Amino acid sequence: MADTPELPADPRNLLAFIPFLQDDAVDRLLETAARRLIVQGRRVEGLIQHAVTVGDQCCGAVDLKDIATGKRWQIMQALGRNARGCRLDFNVLSEVSVFTEGRIQTRPDIIILNRFGKAEAEGCGLRSVFEAAFLAGVPVLTTVKETYLDFWRDFAGDLSQPLPARVDAIVAWCLAAGPKAERDDHAA
Repeated sequence: MADTPELPADPRNLLAFIPFLQDDAVDRLLETAARRLIVQGRRVEGLIQHAVTVGDQCCGAVDLKDIATGKRWQIMQALGRNARGCRLDFNVLSEVSVFTEGRIQTRPDIIILNRFGKAEAEGCGLRSVFEAAFLAGVPVLTTVKETYLDFWRDFAGDLSQPLPARVDAIVAWCLAAGPKAERDDHAA
């Protein structure tokens, strides 16, 4: 995992990120943290990424799973064995973004967004979800690959806090980031 300072959670920050290197297991880390928060009675919304190796292909299938509903989207296009370029399906990612923005209306305690990556750095992807959650006052937890840290800093400025890649530190930040949301049980 990329080195991160051990900082105490700052409840004023609504954005936290876990910096990571290419082969770090951040998806499992987010999934474990989400499960622990749910067990503790927190309302968790957002997305967890799942990558699957497919046969002898150089790149496997990647899907996003909605934490609350279990709904899944395949976000990579099958471009063929010799294709070059980005396989990310921006149409599907747009659908995921609209769905996830709608989940903010359920007034979760925390929203976990699997990545701030290439699409978000370019102003697309889940970027609007990050913005909508922040404007709604919902704390956001994400991961940022080392390659995109400068883009993240440009986007979040000094409003985000790096977290170490440890479940206990992640859960502690989530619990401190904001009081348990008062929910309208009739919310979508």
